[in-house]
Amino acid sequence: MTDLIIQNADTILTIDDGGDGMGREFRGASVRVRGRRITAVGDLTPETGEAVIDARGCVVTPGLVNTHHHLYQSLTRAVPGGQDALLFGWLRRLYPIWSLFGPEEMFVSAQTGLAELALSGCTMSSDHLYLFPNGSRLDDTIAAAQEIGLRFHPTRGAMSIGESDGGLPPDALVENEAAILSDMVRVIDTFHDGSDGAMCRVGVAPCSPFSVTRDLMRDAAILARDKGVMMHTHLAENDEDIAYSLEKFGCRPGQYAEDLGWTGDDVWHAHCVKLDGQEIDLFARSRTGVAHCPCSNCRLGSGIAPLRAMRDAGVPVGLGVDGSASNDAGNLVAEARQAMLLQRVARGADAMSAREALRIATRGGAEVLGRHDCGQISPGKCADIAIWDTRGIESAGSWDPAALLLAGPTQVRDLIVNGRAVVRDGQMVTVDMPALVERQNRLANALAERA
Repeated sequence: MTDLIIQNADTILTIDDGGDGMGREFRGASVRVRGRRITAVGDLTPETGEAVIDARGCVVTPGLVNTHHHLYQSLTRAVPGGQDALLFGWLRRLYPIWSLFGPEEMFVSAQTGLAELALSGCTMSSDHLYLFPNGSRLDDTIAAAQEIGLRFHPTRGAMSIGESDGGLPPDALVENEAAILSDMVRVIDTFHDGSDGAMCRVGVAPCSPFSVTRDLMRDAAILARDKGVMMHTHLAENDEDIAYSLEKFGCRPGQYAEDLGWTGDDVWHAHCVKLDGQEIDLFARSRTGVAHCPCSNCRLGSGIAPLRAMRDAGVPVGLGVDGSASNDAGNLVAEARQAMLLQRVARGADAMSAREALRIATRGGAEVLGRHDCGQISPGKCADIAIWDTRGIESAGSWDPAALLLAGPTQVRDLIVNGRAVVRDGQMVTVDMPALVERQNRLANALAERA
């Protein structure tokens, strides 16, 4: 691991505990990295043996954090018949295609999705994998993340209620619940690293209240707490989701989650578009996290999540790009901009600033994932750093390039993860991108022919 200094940045947005709540900002300053950690920020000069990254004309931020993704879906972007459907209809269109996946599809789609995230400034991503057809395993996506070099929070998802039992997924995609719990134990014991600075932490993630039983939700929570890992699922995603909960469970999703042990600071839920005031208060009191996915929510017509209300109440909130079958893109800085704009649409132009949205995309996501060692540029924190070149056309004429989400850019110049370069001069350095894109397209074309 090389010691390095990021020198003479126009602006460093630390997102630390200083400043006015958005963190201290440094002008014409530098960041020193020793091994895997940030050791200093400020007026620094290079020392013998340090690699130097010249950041003149650049804004430096913590790496962005993605709190919800379905990486396998990068093989099924813009599928005809699913482009204009609401959530349940969209799922019914895609499930038969996903049933054709195998280990290669899982590995390549994960590499593609993670590389796309890296180019958008993301240094840490979760993933919610809840179907395992044809011998696929969570191991496939973990191997992909190790090669790409991002900090990874995979979750072992599951579906256990098939169509014949009144569920949405085809019977071929559901699993026996005892086998699900057994494999959750296997992947946690094999891959989870609970130490400070970990590159891989595993969570448990039954897919949704409409695809697993109450027993599995409850048992998964017990297992997660016994193993000391985090818990994740979808919740209150749209009006159909609320109607299903009221009809099947006789309560709203927030109460359902609370009754089964799915609230607390070791839990985060995806979407939460339709949380009401009582549910927001519940999440705030219990420190239950939310992965806000604005682009996917727009694409599926789910609505605008009450992000401002959640933030004001004290709910931990991070951002998620969601799957590329419902977002079609995996650009996390674009997701942060969309989050900011939607709150302004709903509540006025002063509802959310560019700096607050960036905080949600960095430190907010790290806190949702329980990673207080990440998400800020501060001595002792993990060396996960994004460098944005603001000398291009996107920022030309900007009076405040540090308001990154207003003028861009939307692609990172350099990305450092755990003290290691993953993107340099706008190009991936850990994977052969042309070869990866060719392999991805070949697999997608084969799926289209079979489907």
